[in-house]
Amino acid sequence: MPPSASTPQSPDQPLAGIRVLDLTRLLPGPVATMHLAEMGAEVIKIEDPGAGDYARTMGPVRAEVSQFFVAVNRGKQFLRMDLKDSAQRERLLEMVDTADVLVESFRPGVMDKLGLGWEALKRRNPKLVMCAISGYGQDGPHAALAGHDINYIGYAGMLEQNAGDDGRPALPNLQVGDLLGGAQSALQGILAALLAVKMGGVGRFVDVSMTDAVLAHNIMPLVGVNNGAPAQPGRDLLTGGVPCYTVYKTSDARYMAVGALELKFWQTCCDVLGRADWKERHWQLGQRVGGADAMALRAELDAVFASRTQAEWTALFGAADCCVTPVLRTAEALEHPLFQARGMARRAVHPSEGEHWALAQPVKFRL
Repeated sequence: MPPSASTPQSPDQPLAGIRVLDLTRLLPGPVATMHLAEMGAEVIKIEDPGAGDYARTMGPVRAEVSQFFVAVNRGKQFLRMDLKDSAQRERLLEMVDTADVLVESFRPGVMDKLGLGWEALKRRNPKLVMCAISGYGQDGPHAALAGHDINYIGYAGMLEQNAGDDGRPALPNLQVGDLLGGAQSALQGILAALLAVKMGGVGRFVDVSMTDAVLAHNIMPLVGVNNGAPAQPGRDLLTGGVPCYTVYKTSDARYMAVGALELKFWQTCCDVLGRADWKERHWQLGQRVGGADAMALRAELDAVFASRTQAEWTALFGAADCCVTPVLRTAEALEHPLFQARGMARRAVHPSEGEHWALAQPVKFRL
């Protein structure tokens, strides 16, 4: 139950007093519940008595669990339960009585077969918020099918657009379906449903389809379709179709991200490059996105950026406010002043796995 009005709260713990039962595995659900924990919720992660969450053994294991498991299960309590056992199932139902949220990521129908479906749980606790995260949603033609991130973003039209010059889709190492489609959409739904309860309403069942959520955020390709001109992969405004918004390789085989999308930024970028003659060659002045002039100028910029190292370009653009920045490696990002100043990355010690990088809650709260 939420704390009383007299209970002192830390500004970064707005969910203090909220109890969450986490039955999820792998990436989407654990990340969603981890963010709830970071905001102050009590999260009890419930795993089966055997292997438990598959993430425990995905990747190298130093001692007991993988760094993958460590990264997405911060701030949680851990409990083992066999939900096929009637006594342990009844124990879970007793926990539901005092819980605010239950999150699961089984295939649709599994919780019903266990006697733990929405109808059963809301009878126990009418204020409960139950969130089910699945690949294709609780109904529809694909509801019972297995899938992974690559399948969800493929169906949603996102993967086809994430391509290089050869047109072959590239696999992003940010799992868009799992994290945007699953974790963030679940977090959004859970918080909205909790707010409804706080305002005097009843609990709700939150049906999160990772594929639906990716489609709902696939905005620029949608705009292209509605304009009657779907973009060729790697040739849209934000995917390499203009020289002012793409990446360029440096002489030391590193990269610079040029995001000078607006004309004023592009013209400042041209000043830094010493090429005032390029200032009018911009999409806002009629340069066709993905057209011959855009591609020709991009090739000229390839040659220019190849003449200096990433560090040299970073220094040159350091004083120019035109959205040109280095493409960092993850290890570099963790130590960069940008994230250190905000407290986003720190060295922490795990009880069994030792020292590691830990990331902070990205949303900051102040009183």
